Amino acid sequence: MNNKVRWMTETAMMLALLVILQAVTKSAGQLVTGSCVNAVLAVTALAINLSAGLTVALISPFVAFLFGIGPQLLPIVPAIALGNALFVLLLSLLYGRKTPAFRIASVVCAAVAKSAALYLVVVKLLCSILPLKPQQITTFSTMFAWPQLITALIGGAVALLVVPVICKAIKKP
Repeated sequence: MNNKVRWMTETAMMLALLVILQAVTKSAGQLVTGSCVNAVLAVTALAINLSAGLTVALISPFVAFLFGIGPQLLPIVPAIALGNALFVLLLSLLYGRKTPAFRIASVVCAAVAKSAALYLVVVKLLCSILPLKPQQITTFSTMFAWPQLITALIGGAVALLVVPVICKAIKKP
């Protein structure tokens, strides 16, 4: 199979998996859905490649918005895409070393960066400039604070367990 076709197929498959997981776990709450999203993002970036991970990270929040999954406030969607992209980028750049401790540290760094970016952009910036009701500000301030760190850590941990198995199965170093 042509490398371009393989990349497109794998990327589309991971995007579809992410959207399906969001739809299926929506009623389970942010902890479950967010952890699934972050796991798929991390697996995509680490088992396929950075460009696939960034593609899924940037497109998935817009697809989720169109399907009514996640916050239904369009100005927040690009912020989610930014947080996802930062998570994937840092994880991909830092993950390269083979030691388990370094890989765990890469997940922690990527998770902290994603949660900090989302908190700063959504809570500190968007909640202060968008015409939101007090209840919406409270919801977004909660949703885009510590739960982002927890879900990114859980998703990253799942990826640490799954990626070596996937890479071995597809004979990728």
